[in-house]
Amino acid sequence: MPSIPIIMPQFGESIAEATVVNLLVKVGDQVRTDQDLMEVETSKATMNVASPCPGRVENLSIKLHESYPVGAVLGYLDASAEDAARLGLDNLNHEKNGQESLAEGVQDFKGREDGPKRTVEPTVRGLPVPANATGASYMSPRMKARMIELGLHAADLAGLPGSGAAGRVTIQDFEKFIANLERHRLSQASTMRVAVADAMRRSWTRPLATVALPVCFDPLLKHRKTCDPKPGPALYALRSLAIALSENSAPAGRLIGNKIVHPSTIDVGFAVEVPDGVLVPVVRNADEHPLQELVQRYNELIELAHQRKLPADATGGSIATVTNFGTFGLTWATPIPLPEQTLVLGMGAARRVPQWDEAKGQFVPVMEANVTLSFDHRVLDGGAAGRLLDRVAQLLAQPDAL
Repeated sequence: MPSIPIIMPQFGESIAEATVVNLLVKVGDQVRTDQDLMEVETSKATMNVASPCPGRVENLSIKLHESYPVGAVLGYLDASAEDAARLGLDNLNHEKNGQESLAEGVQDFKGREDGPKRTVEPTVRGLPVPANATGASYMSPRMKARMIELGLHAADLAGLPGSGAAGRVTIQDFEKFIANLERHRLSQASTMRVAVADAMRRSWTRPLATVALPVCFDPLLKHRKTCDPKPGPALYALRSLAIALSENSAPAGRLIGNKIVHPSTIDVGFAVEVPDGVLVPVVRNADEHPLQELVQRYNELIELAHQRKLPADATGGSIATVTNFGTFGLTWATPIPLPEQTLVLGMGAARRVPQWDEAKGQFVPVMEANVTLSFDHRVLDGGAAGRLLDRVAQLLAQPDAL
């Protein structure tokens, strides 16, 4: 009977290896498709390696509590010829020593232009990519080198189905994908667009979450009418967040290894839309200056950002960012923190809504907006994020104290 390799899967873009912590089957056991064979532990979580098809466990060439790279062969299953053909492994020759990788054990079989191809058929019609295609989940060194040469990342190949063994994306799949791009209209991405894309890609390697609160903006709007010059709505949020973090800086800490690095100063950035991207000027020591003292500097930074002339001391090093997505008419959004930050506070557009007034015993109209807090879930849990956001909401309701 054909032998089917059990491969260490790619559990995430940033995961390069996993440690086997528990075996759920033994040699000789009969298993079904997607049955869990072993538990493995990555730097993020404990997950399972499943069987690619029905069969009998022929060999498990691994040791408990040892780490194996993505693509390593962990063992073999005795399977039917039909299942081997379905997986594109009917002609695979291998050495059963448990040390070969997918790049070594499968590349020779599926890496040739004249080799047999496994077609990927969509299981649900009308989707932009086959529903059973996982994309570039594992890349050989040759693939990685070619991608580096072209300046590409794994995220760029998210919609690319593979024709190789077990759905693996081959170098031929990749080159065909690149060639097909030339059939479409292409335009050069700006340097800023590429920089923003890279920052968001790095940010997304972390588990992110968002909490939100509806906040009455009547006190803020009333206070703003009395000011000259008038603070921008985002500046109220920036100052409120700075005060809240000065009372407890832990939520803005960064997780480095097994340590939380607390900020030494409360430097808060704010997002400014510019052509083809976003810049984030920084207000230094925002907790030490009253709101009215910050207005002039805030307006200067906005103007410098639009001119793309921000000075070096007004960029980078901030511990959190404030973004006013309400300027686009949006009432709800989930902004992504910058890679070096844990927090981003967002403000939605204010709308007039009914609110119950206990004193009057009736509903009264108020201006209300959603305020969101997106955060790195490794550093904060929902409770801590909720308490921080609630404190920001309290401060926004007392603009005279800002």
